[in-house]
Parts: sequence; C-alpha cells; structure tokens
Amino acid sequence: MAEELEASAFRDRPVVRMMVLETDEPHSETKARRGTFGEIVHHHFLDAGNAHDPPLGIETDTRYVITEKGGTMPVYEDFENCHALLITGSMYSANGNEPWIQELLDLLKELWRHRPRMSFAGVCFGHQLLCRMLGSEIASAAATDWELGHTKISLTPVGQRLFKTDKPEVYLHQMHQDYAVAPPAPESSGGLLAPRTKVDVWGHSEHTAVQGVYIPRRLFPTQAHLAFDDGMVKRQIQMRVEKGSIQDKEHADRAAETGDLDHDGDVVAAAILRFFHDEGPE
Repeated sequence: MAEELEASAFRDRPVVRMMVLETDEPHSETKARRGTFGEIVHHHFLDAGNAHDPPLGIETDTRYVITEKGGTMPVYEDFENCHALLITGSMYSANGNEPWIQELLDLLKELWRHRPRMSFAGVCFGHQLLCRMLGSEIASAAATDWELGHTKISLTPVGQRLFKTDKPEVYLHQMHQDYAVAPPAPESSGGLLAPRTKVDVWGHSEHTAVQGVYIPRRLFPTQAHLAFDDGMVKRQIQMRVEKGSIQDKEHADRAAETGDLDHDGDVVAAAILRFFHDEGPE
C-alpha cells in the first residue's frame, strides 16, 4: 500500500531515475531500523524531491555490487532508462584492487564514455572512486588521522551556487581515511575528460582539500555523508574501531559525541537532486 501511495504521489511529477550502487552494508542495527544504504539514500532523496519546487519524483534501482559477498555487478544495459548514478560509502579503500572494485571501475568508465547525458554522484568511497576513475590520486591519511564526525566545510563560490546559499560553509558528518589529493584533470584522465574541461572543487575542510568536485551535468560527488543520524555516526565509528581501522580511540569517542549535531545533509541532497534534474549552475 505504501508503494502504491508513493507511486500515486509521483504520477504528475517529473521523475528522476537513479541507480544506487551499494558498496557496503550498514551496521545491523541501522539496517533493521532504516534499511540498506540504498534504501536510506532513496528516502533521503524522496524528501528532497518533496521539498523541491515544483515537487520531483525519485525512482531508485539499487544494486549491491560486492560480488565476493554475494552481490551482483550490473551491466551497461541495466542503465538504459537511468538518468543518474550514485555510489555509496564503504569500509573498503577506493584505492583497492579487489576484483569487484576493478569491475566497477570498468563499468563506470564504459558508462562515462557512452552515456554522455548520465549524471554521476558518490558519497565518501563513491566520491573517491569517481575521482580515481577520472585520474585523481587517492591517498590514505595515517591510521590516527581520520576525518571524523561533524565537520565544517568551507564553500567555494561554486559550492555556494550549488547549495543556493550565501553562507560560507556547510556542516556534514565525515568518516574517512582515504582522500582525493587533487581534483581530476583532463591531462590525467586517460581521455575520459575532454581537453579544457573545467573541474571545480566545491568545498574544503581543514583536513581535506577536496571535499567535492563538480562538472556541470556530469559529476557532483561529496566526501562527507548526507543521511547520517546520531545512531549511524556512533555505530559506523564503532565498526571501524572494532575492525582496527580507527586507532585513535579518543578521537573516535569525541567524533561520536558530535553525532546529534545539526548538519546540512538535506541541503546537499537537494543540490544533488537538482543536479540530477539538470538544474545545476554552469
């Protein structure tokens, strides 16, 4: 019944059709309460669509792509009716060479080359993987130097136009060790970016110079997370501490305590949805 009501609400709206590639699973408590990362993203963008003027519908096809853990990698033809693609965050390294990561990179390159009207977005791991695909160096900070928790991101003029704000910053939750050293550039993109393509950085923090990049109608990923709530922040940090990835436990504890602070995930989701709907600034 809920799906029928949702479909009815979209009937007279323009609809954005998005493929979400899940590159990890949330903590079991988060999954029980809010669903998979794909479901979390769908509902976050559903809210952004309802708030858009005029309202936009969102249709989401979700694929869990870690083939070594039972996932299935989509093929090029699966994107036939898809406007946009979003890659989730992950505990994996975007610099990794696991077979599924290599297969995903090959798919992304094929889509980038042959679907010039498709828009690409990503969160955290997804941001880094898209930058890697286009030739950026992805580096790892020291195990004690993660960017964690509620973080101020200073906006460039492009970022202010994307988010439709006069404020100099947004606040989002962070959870990463890897980072893009510099934005993609045509010279290092292996021919994926045409000469003179301008790639803008839309924001930076004290820790990470490239919090997101932007190419009109093509690319708009974010290093920070959009849909984290207090419970997710605490549980995702806990998972990484238990795994041994985060070694500075005092830093982890301080970051976990910022989980309930207000953040601008709704603002960023609205901007990405506008981008998917071809409304972004030139």
